[in-house]
Amino acid sequence: MNIHSSRYKCSECGNCFRDKSALAEHRRIHSGEKPFECSVCGKRFAMAGNLTQHSRIHSGEKPYKCHLCDKAFNQSVHLNRHMRIHTGDTPYKCSLCDKSFSTSSYLKEHGRRMHSSVRPHSCSYCGKQFATIDDARSHVRVHTGAKPYSCRHCSDCFGRLRQLKTHLLKSHDEGTWFTCHICQKKFSLKGNLKQHMQRHEGVKPYVCDECPMRFYTAGEMKQHQPVHSHYYRQFCCFLCNTQFKRKGDVKRHFKKCSVVHGTSALLL
Repeated sequence: MNIHSSRYKCSECGNCFRDKSALAEHRRIHSGEKPFECSVCGKRFAMAGNLTQHSRIHSGEKPYKCHLCDKAFNQSVHLNRHMRIHTGDTPYKCSLCDKSFSTSSYLKEHGRRMHSSVRPHSCSYCGKQFATIDDARSHVRVHTGAKPYSCRHCSDCFGRLRQLKTHLLKSHDEGTWFTCHICQKKFSLKGNLKQHMQRHEGVKPYVCDECPMRFYTAGEMKQHQPVHSHYYRQFCCFLCNTQFKRKGDVKRHFKKCSVVHGTSALLL
């Protein structure tokens, strides 16, 4: 009733609160005041609860435990997100296709990659453009050779986090396998299992915008699209300089061309 009576109303934005202390906390958004300071790193917070959550980074405390596996988390929101791995719940649905995701951030990333032509992030080495900053950073490692993800069990290092997760599963049995209930094939990533299931079900959600052909994955559709371009020739035979749209086409050509030129047919 206090909220509806506007007894505790913010003079800056008009929002109403249940009591005086809630209003005081809210006002710090406008004032920028951060009275709660971390004793370890000095980082400051507007609310005591935020400081409590932050302190767990230093203490390693993880009070929120999954009852289905041995995972634990320092915030309840992280546990709730993790539980969707077990339940398969994907509440965030794309309005432009039939894909759905377990988190809002995955949905936003999907929209930028699949339904937008905007590529605001470019590689400083080769100029290639990307939809997300994470894609651009991951690509740069092709040029630098950086492998920031290291295994805690052995000396192996990886350029991508998903590569590390796959390594931990296959080499050290750490993590969760995703198993196909039809053929029992195992996958280290849930997304890979989803794509695999589409093949069992005959679902091809990706449609070429130039022709009626459909595909199981975005990667397969991307490989197909150069067929419609008269100028796109990415792969070249180094014996006769004939250019091709696909890597498989130049491999097949090279086997024949090498016989004509008397060269052993090495795979490119």
